[in-house]
Amino acid sequence: MSELMYTQFNTTRNMLLKKISDLDPKNLDVQPIGFNNSIHWQLGHILTVTEQFMFGFPENTDNIPANYKDLFGPGSKPADWSDNVPSVEKLETQLKEQLERLNAIPAKQFGEKLPEPVLGNETVGELAVMAAFHEANHLGRIHSMEKVIKNQ
Repeated sequence: MSELMYTQFNTTRNMLLKKISDLDPKNLDVQPIGFNNSIHWQLGHILTVTEQFMFGFPENTDNIPANYKDLFGPGSKPADWSDNVPSVEKLETQLKEQLERLNAIPAKQFGEKLPEPVLGNETVGELAVMAAFHEANHLGRIHSMEKVIKNQ
């Protein structure tokens, strides 16, 4: 299973990074009609939630700043941002660094039981599947947002 997890993380993250390079910078902070956030927020959200699922952010890791939970965590939105919001370029760098850390997770760790279930997931591997699904879901939202913005 672990080889499939690495493949899934790499495939999805590399598609996301390719999408970032193809995006029109003027559209990154547009909140399209029908959406609660922006593409900029989506990128930070993917980074933050993956960090929560796979590395125990913010309690057990300092790979990203603690304020990311408030900026990009579930229920947050750009309308609540004040300052200290990282640029898309910074998020892109952090997404690349995070992928390196994901690939460094020892294969045996995917079989380990979590101290308590997270969203119904009982092992690190199950949570990794959830993280990969979550990222792919938000990548789809980014595609949709881009289309809506172009047609507004």
